[in-house]
Amino acid sequence: MTDRRRFLQTGATLAGAALVAPVRAQTFPSRPIALYCAFGAGGPTDLSLRAFAEATSKILGQSMIVENKPGAGGTLAALSLRSARPDGHTLAQTPMSLFRIPYMQKNPTFDPSDFTYVANLTGYTFGLVVRSDSALKSIQDLVDHAKAHPGEMTYGSTGVGTSPHLAVEEFASKAGITLNHVPYKGSADLMQGLIGGQVMAASDSTGWAPFVESGRARILATYGSKRTVRWPEVPTLTELGFETVSDSPYGVGGPKNMDPKAVAVLEAAFRKASQDAKVIETLARYDQPVMFMDSAEYTAWAHKTLAAEKATIARLGLQGTM
Repeated sequence: MTDRRRFLQTGATLAGAALVAPVRAQTFPSRPIALYCAFGAGGPTDLSLRAFAEATSKILGQSMIVENKPGAGGTLAALSLRSARPDGHTLAQTPMSLFRIPYMQKNPTFDPSDFTYVANLTGYTFGLVVRSDSALKSIQDLVDHAKAHPGEMTYGSTGVGTSPHLAVEEFASKAGITLNHVPYKGSADLMQGLIGGQVMAASDSTGWAPFVESGRARILATYGSKRTVRWPEVPTLTELGFETVSDSPYGVGGPKNMDPKAVAVLEAAFRKASQDAKVIETLARYDQPVMFMDSAEYTAWAHKTLAAEKATIARLGLQGTM
């Protein structure tokens, strides 16, 4: 081969690579994706999101890295999106507190329309637990104690404005009692607080499950519309006469005005991940069902939920309490 021909072939190859490179650079995802978890490490939310991230990484062929950003009642993770590029490489968990805390703040610091809703993934099972050596054996015991000792009954939750917090406030309102709320950053911290005697009860999703199974905690009631499959002997607050139902879906969102192509890719990946055996096994461990909604469904649900949460906050008299 002559030097001239070799030069021309090399030049053509480089030119072709130059044409292909920009196309590859535009392929999503082009780098690892950050997924912010709204609660602390080691709890059911953290472990469930990590299972989703692992399955989604395999589907996308790109790493999805979970980073814990607990705080602000579960909204700090989503609020961190406001400085992120809307290219799909930065995502956050979108818990129920995102739809209610603006109504609880005296001067709202964000609006739920600040985000793109990519997909809903699952939802929590909530319950109220006490230490196994507690004298409180039932919800009625708790109510009686709170009435006999006004202002002394304490309970913890995973943060102000979270579903575990508001569910207990609703129950307390129905029961005619006042309870002292102690917020924690996540399930792991909350359960340490309960077992360590910092609070008398803990309201949470099933981060308490290992403690109940090991005999260190006792469930007094769950908050769903019906009893759980895993703990069928435990009554709901509603069947005990305190009509309180808290079903709390959560999903994944991105910054406002996110690239629709990236949304479509992520939505499809999360849908497939929701069928992954390890994801299903992890969710079952914490009594969390798969509750997949695509972006359009999740966005419509978010708007509907905003109106419902506004009414709940008004009914409980919690406007402007933050």
